[in-house]
Amino acid sequence: MESALVYVIVIIILALIYDFLNGANDSANAIATVIATKALTPLKALGLASLFNLAGAFVFTEVAKTVGKGIVSATDLTATIFLVVLISGLIGAIIWTFICTTVGIPISVTHSLVGAIMGAGLVAGGTGVIQWSILTNKVFIAIALGPFVGFVAGALLFALISWLLYLFFKNTPEPGTERIFRKLQIISASFMAFSHGMNDTQNAMGVITAALITSGFIATSTGESFPVPWWVKIICGSVMALGTLLMGWKVIRTVGWRLTKLEPKHGFAAETGAGLAVMAVSVVGMPVSTTHVIGSAVIGGTFFQSLRRIRWSEVGKMITAWIITIPLAAAIGGAAYWILQFI
Repeated sequence: MESALVYVIVIIILALIYDFLNGANDSANAIATVIATKALTPLKALGLASLFNLAGAFVFTEVAKTVGKGIVSATDLTATIFLVVLISGLIGAIIWTFICTTVGIPISVTHSLVGAIMGAGLVAGGTGVIQWSILTNKVFIAIALGPFVGFVAGALLFALISWLLYLFFKNTPEPGTERIFRKLQIISASFMAFSHGMNDTQNAMGVITAALITSGFIATSTGESFPVPWWVKIICGSVMALGTLLMGWKVIRTVGWRLTKLEPKHGFAAETGAGLAVMAVSVVGMPVSTTHVIGSAVIGGTFFQSLRRIRWSEVGKMITAWIITIPLAAAIGGAAYWILQFI
């Protein structure tokens, strides 16, 4: 039991470091547009995002279940090896996320963790311990559809907004409509942060809960096979908010300023569309990339208005990161497991 406790403590520490970096990279997505359009000051936006991230984490835990028990099968490995796989996965995700966050590349921190745990699992037990059906149905589909759904949602909502503006506000001066959409952005940013909490905040929660269950510190019942403790939800939500405050500004600048030139109506369309998309996949336990969804929604919200608004070099960087994140994180996670065997 003492050795299991040591593993669990290490996993909790690493999971919170990962969660901090998740806040620095992914949580910035929820507030980047509202800061870029000056609808809220950075500190007010951060407070709003923190509150609704935490609220979202308490509503659903389906994504936590997918991350904690849907990537590598704990029943096909010994408890000790499974815990080492989780440690290695967290190390891989931390290294890759830290590299991208420090240079301001908005990546999928969720997929970094998925890839790193996969890589560690492959080294530990081969392809047989990977739960390919769950990954295919919940992770890989989300990877493929996330950017597309975000783009379409952002584009359709902006088209609807433009139509409504033409019908009802065509004689209203532009500064007047901007003030309206700045106020509406407070609602849309809250919604995006809430949906973000339903998805990304649960990554660290899932790993910590899996470690507690495997080590015997949490008893599972027939009715609830993956009970996430309330204190795990609170510390994960709080640490994520701290990461956004201290290290999230480079990613905020990329999403809010560099991808495209944003106006309040674009920000409202992007946040609302992305929030709807993320909420839909969270309910069924799909760990989607909120980075890809909000980034694509930002592009979709301006695509049909003016292609010249979009900075394609930044879009190219985001797409590159989208493609290489899982394989590179898997390589780092696998290498971490291989090294830990000799320690």
